[in-house]
Amino acid sequence: MLQAINQFDNSILWFIRDHLQSAVMDKLMIAISALGNVGIIWIVIGILLAISKKYRKIGLVMLSALLLGALLGEGLLKNLVQRPRPSGFELIVKKPSSYSFPSGHTTAAFASAMILSHYFKKYQIGIYTFAVLIAFSRLYLCVHYPTDVLGGMILGTTAALIVLTVVKNLDKKKNIGLSSNL
Repeated sequence: MLQAINQFDNSILWFIRDHLQSAVMDKLMIAISALGNVGIIWIVIGILLAISKKYRKIGLVMLSALLLGALLGEGLLKNLVQRPRPSGFELIVKKPSSYSFPSGHTTAAFASAMILSHYFKKYQIGIYTFAVLIAFSRLYLCVHYPTDVLGGMILGTTAALIVLTVVKNLDKKKNIGLSSNL
């Protein structure tokens, strides 16, 4: 089973390498991936939202989803699974030192995309397009396997859904408490 998954993963990485690689794409994917380093673009967006009185709750919810995704992905799953990074590919970026599964860039991108698209529905397509580009950049750069990216998508979405559920329940309790005092 693991051998079949590895063959599948490697065949996709080789396809990307053989059919999509170009000097322009190299520069573009390096830049897009760099925006996702340590979740920086998402953390900055979350902080900017949090310091705005109007969007504070959204920023805090987003930062909470990022934190949960990082704790589960970087803190737990990477150390449990201990999957090595892809090998046998000529890299155009420095090989990350952490384990491969799940993709932290993708986890952060999808946790953030889920939160942002929940609150800013009219921007969903743009938000998810950017998240997918960050995820794809990790494949293009051959620093993650496709199943690492899929795991990051699932983990990021799950972290966001957990945080949204907690917030919804807290809001419900707050409203019940307020109405019972009236």
